[in-house]
Amino acid sequence: MLEELHIIVCEAEQDRSLERPEQLRERIRAMDRLEDVMMHEPLELTRTGKAAWDALQRRAQARHAALAEVQRHLCDAVRHAIVHGAGVHALSGWLHRDDLRDPWGYDHLDALIGDVLSLDEPTTPIASLEHEMVFYQPTPVRHVLDLIHRTRLCGDDVVVDLGSGMGHVPLLVSICTEAHACGIERESAYVESARRAAQALRVDRATFIAQDAREADVSRGTVFYLYTPFTGGMLRHMLDRLHEEARQRSFRIATLGPCTPAVAVEPWLRAASEPDTDRITVFRSVA
Repeated sequence: MLEELHIIVCEAEQDRSLERPEQLRERIRAMDRLEDVMMHEPLELTRTGKAAWDALQRRAQARHAALAEVQRHLCDAVRHAIVHGAGVHALSGWLHRDDLRDPWGYDHLDALIGDVLSLDEPTTPIASLEHEMVFYQPTPVRHVLDLIHRTRLCGDDVVVDLGSGMGHVPLLVSICTEAHACGIERESAYVESARRAAQALRVDRATFIAQDAREADVSRGTVFYLYTPFTGGMLRHMLDRLHEEARQRSFRIATLGPCTPAVAVEPWLRAASEPDTDRITVFRSVA
């Protein structure tokens, strides 16, 4: 085992390409492997073995710190571009929808966007979930990009994220498109974090409202996003509200996750592609 860990550290030290900003995927992978070394707890060692292990730990920490500094400079440059209205250009080299075969989990894009958005973890207690509410997890970035790709958003669109958590989707939509975006989230600590991020990055087209999604104003939305924020009767109530709105005008609903089959059987909606719980599915309302 120690030999395997030693190889990990040596490879990270010798691969100077990891210091190039464009090597994002490889750098994040190397940093993750170095973290595994740093967190590893070896079995009881001899004095000589302990000294060798301590030296390996110091090397792993030093290389991880050097790569983290590269990452920090990259993220600072992207944040600077977003503040000056050029975020989509600064991000365009990394934001691909290239790995949707593995639908879940997080990858190098999530690491990049997490650092760029710098969302503060709430310092106050989070309210307990009501029955039929789903534990919060942010949408993986590759799915947000797929959402943007599939909906072909323009300046007239207003994306409403029902159950927006800390605001990843509205923030990315507003950075990467001309659309406006609104996050509706009952947990006020998440909303405050999202608002601080939007203010720091001067993302004016993203707004956030602390409110129960079932009571939210849906009159402005042209695209409603559901990453299965709730189930059962709560989802039924939300779909009924949207159905009433659809009697007045047409709009789209984009889903991801277990809510997709429930949305797919709504007779007032038509799917643009075969509904798939592991991919973004876009539905359009019909009269």
